[in-house]
Amino acid sequence: MLWEKDIDHLWVFLALSATETSIRIGLEVHVQITTLHTKLFCSCSADYRHSPPNTHVCPVCLGLPGALPVVNEDAVRKAIATCLALNGVVAEVLRFDRKHYFYPDLPKNYQITQYLEPICKGGYIELGAGRKKVRIRRINLEEDPGRIIYPGGSPLTSPYVLVDYNRSGVALLEIVTEPDIESPEEAVEFLEKLRSILEHLGVCDCGLEGAMRVDANISVAGGARVEVKNIGSTSEVERALRYELVRQKTVLSRGGRVERETRHWDPIRKVTMPARVKEAEEDYRYMPDPNLPPIQIPRELVEAVKANLPELPDARVKRLMDQYGLPEKLAYVLVYTSKILADFFEDVVRLYDGSPRRTANYIVNDLLGWLKDNDLRDLYVKVKPEQIAKLMRMLDEGIISIRQAKEMAEKLVKEGADPEELARKLGYTRITDESYLKAVVDEVFRENPKAVRDALKNPKAVNFLVGMVMRKTRGRADPAITRKLIERKLSAYRDSLEQNR
Repeated sequence: MLWEKDIDHLWVFLALSATETSIRIGLEVHVQITTLHTKLFCSCSADYRHSPPNTHVCPVCLGLPGALPVVNEDAVRKAIATCLALNGVVAEVLRFDRKHYFYPDLPKNYQITQYLEPICKGGYIELGAGRKKVRIRRINLEEDPGRIIYPGGSPLTSPYVLVDYNRSGVALLEIVTEPDIESPEEAVEFLEKLRSILEHLGVCDCGLEGAMRVDANISVAGGARVEVKNIGSTSEVERALRYELVRQKTVLSRGGRVERETRHWDPIRKVTMPARVKEAEEDYRYMPDPNLPPIQIPRELVEAVKANLPELPDARVKRLMDQYGLPEKLAYVLVYTSKILADFFEDVVRLYDGSPRRTANYIVNDLLGWLKDNDLRDLYVKVKPEQIAKLMRMLDEGIISIRQAKEMAEKLVKEGADPEELARKLGYTRITDESYLKAVVDEVFRENPKAVRDALKNPKAVNFLVGMVMRKTRGRADPAITRKLIERKLSAYRDSLEQNR
């Protein structure tokens, strides 16, 4: 459970929530540039996941004496693209600094980062429909440290610690916001928009383990700023912020002091834990890296990157609304759930020229519910756009009903079934054979003489006869053909009655 031993915090929070409390949240988002083949300063493969520990390493990323770093030009391009997409200003000179601290995941005892001059200053992300701007202070291009592994599950329960340096030296963007965020919900919205922008830029596959990590700085009125480090997902960010806000408000409500410190988020116990007193800037002893002299960033490079920026999420939402007539909320879910989901929708409508709105509704309201249990990056493996296009045409042609299409969603995703074969297997295929349906109609007329007499007097009573045919065929009879056959038979009855008068 979220609160565990601190469940009494919940009641304090509920009591305090009725009063106005100033909340300030700033985020430091660490994003791996996952589209690079090599690390930031060496030629080691950046595709380290699922590899044996300490196999993607070399003298440079291990910090061995005499090893010299060489900056990855593609990483600089990706950083510039990110800066421009986030409305920032690109630096004129690329400079790197050394940030000193002594942790086992940092083999050199310093990290190559940017301090005096980041590659990007300023910028913002808009929340809602222009409701609010969350300002970005700076974006740094830096190297990722190694990975500390706790075999016992957390720092408190592990009898020992392991270090894997495969991740050490992977290109990382540190995106630092101003403390403009005022709630956990706003933090989640910011991160979802940032993730979508990075995916559209082709900078980061944020669904990969460790590709997007968050440190959050949180303070409430009357307390010092607390940093919560190493939060691994958007959902965990919301939980960590909620817990920390409750903790700080509880301390203050009891007359205590919220001290400035660094805490770790424990995703197992769902609590923040004290780690150390928060360092000041001077504790890191920043200095220019002597092995990486300043490099002028050509304006031509910046303009070339700007000219090749792809369509970004907000623009894509507007285009989906204009081009396909989608409601804003539906277009927003398609784009901001995942770029892959929006790509999938557009691939379907390129194959199917029917109703884009119905297609989008089906993908969001029916398919997506089953896709969440799978990795969205495997969407095209689980189900093909051709399958959904075929399903939509089957709906148009009346072969299946919308209810039946909804029931087929799970098997389409989990089994990759062909819609036509699946409909036949489930007995959903619409019956259009008039000779067969005529025999069923004749049977219904014989069994329901009173209903036939009512239908001769009242056209609305025809619906009962249609329903009886649908029941006998388990809903598979084509409604339009069924109604036509019934009305034709009723017309023949009327003619017969007229002739006998």
